[in-house]
Amino acid sequence: MPLPEAEFLEAKSLLQALLRLDTSNPPGNEKPAAELVRSALAADGIEAVWLEPSPGRVNLVSRLPGDGSAPPLLLSCHLDTVPADPARWTHPPFSGLEQDGFLWGRGAIDMKGFAVMALTVFRRLRRSGRQLKRDVIFAAVADEERECEFGSAFLVREHPDLIRAAICINEVGGFSIDVHGTRCYLIQVAERGLARLRIRVPGRPGHGAKPCPDGSVARAAPILQRLAEARLPHHWNEPAARFLEGIIRLSPPVEKAVLSALRHPALGHFLLHHLIPPGEKRLALQSILSNTVNPTVIRAGEAINVVPSEVIIEVDGRVVPGSSSAELIAETRAILGPEPVIELLHEEPPTVFSPDTEVFAAMKATLQEMDPGAEVLPYPIFGVTDSRNYAKLGTTCYGFYPLPLPAGLEFSALFHGDDERIPVEGFRFGIEALERLVLEIC
Repeated sequence: MPLPEAEFLEAKSLLQALLRLDTSNPPGNEKPAAELVRSALAADGIEAVWLEPSPGRVNLVSRLPGDGSAPPLLLSCHLDTVPADPARWTHPPFSGLEQDGFLWGRGAIDMKGFAVMALTVFRRLRRSGRQLKRDVIFAAVADEERECEFGSAFLVREHPDLIRAAICINEVGGFSIDVHGTRCYLIQVAERGLARLRIRVPGRPGHGAKPCPDGSVARAAPILQRLAEARLPHHWNEPAARFLEGIIRLSPPVEKAVLSALRHPALGHFLLHHLIPPGEKRLALQSILSNTVNPTVIRAGEAINVVPSEVIIEVDGRVVPGSSSAELIAETRAILGPEPVIELLHEEPPTVFSPDTEVFAAMKATLQEMDPGAEVLPYPIFGVTDSRNYAKLGTTCYGFYPLPLPAGLEFSALFHGDDERIPVEGFRFGIEALERLVLEIC
């Protein structure tokens, strides 16, 4: 059923209001956004549980009861965003401006757009008075862009019964890409694991006034270079295989042959870096087929005239399904050699959800009914979301953020990028698709 124009304008206005609130994390401060969401819920007589584990870091949870004949559905979103540099944007990042068919602002894609989609569907369920077979839970959480400590991790640890569900609909998926002229929607079914490392590089301390070729900083330089250029071994895993099988099916013969060759256990890694041109496609394939290590924090020295005795490098390691932190450390050791000390700071396993479910089938059917001729594929993302925490409660989570994007506009470029924006008509499509799915499964 098409969304009435008055209700779409209400949703659009609410999203613009959310985009005008700076909830950049750090520091977060989701409270003003949570207050706005709570007011919207209250306008329809819906109560919300307000949870504030730290000042300004707010989570809201609401529930519409079903008859209990099916287990609950969770609609989850986060209200924090990554920071934005206004000097790099065409329009101010916290303006919520409507221009050229888009709503512009930090969080338009990640993920205030989905927050308003889910909120609109949730409120319309209440207004309709429909009898539900499932409880439908709406959660707007804090701190997803950092460690989730004040958001989904807190809820799972301290208030699991508020958000316990059989199914969760979350980010990052449901957006469209163009595959050789076919619009293809990607539904997220897997996330890589975390393996945060600390590498200690010792060296001879000395006076800054004389050369020190064996100092820690000099010794750290080639280690940083090796990490930055690392091409870790392939791990052919099922989520990546299911995704690539779909892409191969839609590809012309030459590309079909190249992508098919990536499955070769001995040659796949070599072929990726010699047959796929440098750029986003190669990096995306590398990220779903290999573990990765990125040096992100470097600490050394306190005084400018002292050569430090140690450089500390912190590394963001990511682990594909089927691999492990131990394997990533062994692969890192192989490229660095035996000397630097490698410590594991934090690990979380990869998270995988089956696409062979009635819910996934319903998501696929919804998109293809609304966009005839489109393809729908399961998709493993290279990052992590709140879903990894909900999975600890036994919840099956999918990234389903229905969003047809105009040709030439890449989702990955919008995600944490400059000029983040959401197409207005895509936003309308998303509300209608999400509502159709929720009605189907609830």
